[in-house]
Formats: sequence, C-alpha cells, structure tokens
Amino acid sequence: MHQGTGRFAPSPTGPLHLGSLVAAMASWLDARASGSRWLVRLEDIDRPREVRGAARQILGALASHGFRWDGPVVRQSERTALYERAFERLRAQGSIYPCACSRRDVEAMGAAVDGAPCGPIYPGTCRHGLGDRPARAWRMRVPEGGHAFDDRAAGRVSQDLAREVGDFVVRRADGFWAYQLAVVVDDAQQGVTDVVRGADLLDSTPRQRLLQDALGLPHPRTLHVPLVMDADGRKLAKSNGATALDPATPLPALREAARHLHLAVGAASGVADFWEQATAAWTRRWAIEPAR
Repeated sequence: MHQGTGRFAPSPTGPLHLGSLVAAMASWLDARASGSRWLVRLEDIDRPREVRGAARQILGALASHGFRWDGPVVRQSERTALYERAFERLRAQGSIYPCACSRRDVEAMGAAVDGAPCGPIYPGTCRHGLGDRPARAWRMRVPEGGHAFDDRAAGRVSQDLAREVGDFVVRRADGFWAYQLAVVVDDAQQGVTDVVRGADLLDSTPRQRLLQDALGLPHPRTLHVPLVMDADGRKLAKSNGATALDPATPLPALREAARHLHLAVGAASGVADFWEQATAAWTRRWAIEPAR
C-alpha cells in the first residue's frame, strides 16, 4: 500500500538537462524512500512554447536514467475541463475578477518591490470594474497580510502576498490557464501529498496555497532543492543552452546530480546499483514520517 504520492512535472519545451535531472531525482528518491507513488505529468498547458518531440525525448531520457513511474503519464493539455470547473468555482465565490490591463500597463503603473518574485506588483486597477475596456486576463484577489508555511528544506517561509506579489493571473490574456491554477488543480486531482522541486518555485508556494484554500484543497508538503547554476550564476535552463542528457551514458549525469544533492553515493556498478545507493542516502538525509 502506497503511503503518499510524489510527482515530477516537466514542461516539454526542450530536452531534460542536469538541472531538471536534479529535480526529478529528488522527487523520485523522496517518493521511493517513503514507499510512495511517483507520477510524471507533462505540463504542456503553454502550447506556444512547446517544442515538437520534446515530450517523447523527456520520457525517453527518464527511462534511460532508470526512472520508473506509477500509472500513465498525465498531460495538462487534456485536463482543461478540470481547470474550467475550478475557475468557475473561484468566479462564483468572487475570488477572481477580470482584468483589462496589458503587461505594458502593469509595468508602467505597478509598484517595483525589491525581491518581488514576479516583477512589478499589480495595483488592483480592475478590482472594482473595467470601465469601458474589454477583459483580457483574470486575476486572483489577494488578501492583505502575510502567508507563512513550513518547507522541509527552507524551514519557516513567510511572504506578504499583497505587498510582494499582488493580484496574480489565473487565466491569461491569450486564453491559456496560468501555471499557478493548473498545478494546484492537478496536484489535488492526482492525490499528490509531497511536492519536491527546484528552489526557484519556493516563491510560488504561497500563491498555490491561497488557491488551495479558496478551492477547499489540501496543502501538500513541500521540499525545494537547490538549483543547478551555470558559469554566469544563472539557473541552468533550456533557454540558456543547457546540455541535454545523454540517454546512452546515464551514470555520469546521475552521479553529478547526486553530488549536487549532497548524497553520498559510491562507485555504482550500474544504474540499478546507483539508485539503490542513492535511495539509502536520501533516506538518511531526508527521512520523514509517511503521509497518511
């Protein structure tokens, strides 16, 4: 009997690289060490950014590096009805409102706050109506006050959503669902109990928890692992030329990912031996009570 559920949710905007391998490894090890399920979800909701063939490459790279997932791969592009129902619930209870402002409008009138996770803070221009302007996006009403939560790596984290983020988008001007809404709906529908991902998404957690509260959904436990950086100190990413994983030689990349996660793994004789050692190392470092 599985104790909980973890997941890895890549976007098919290019092949997997070392940074995405670190996130996948941490999530997989956390699930396996606690006897939980591990799911793969392709976050292909942003269709204009999807790269042809990337989904197949991602799944092939995961398999060649020894990952095994439980159940079928889920694709966000096939789940729009779920997002629509959540959206309608938010609208019916007055938690969201239409916004006529363009990105340029927000940049021109939004408050700049040092360290804000998503740029200029939207000042709530359309909270009380659009006037004669047509609606573009839909935004979440963010209440005043701070939001605090416990992360297994970062400890106690506090964020003043109103001051540091503002009313954030749940449906974009191009009609696509925003990441924050889709991921909350997906995690709840799939029964995800533990979210293990890169530290760049730590700032997204308060927004997701606000949506979970509004929709009556549970809060998964979170663990945000350190990012892999390039030589210029930027997050390693497809957009800045990160080298794709080589399916033919998985062990070198697996060893490098384990080193990044500070896992003591010896000279593994093969992929199966590596995962056995890595799971034991993760258990020693991140042992938790099983989810119930």
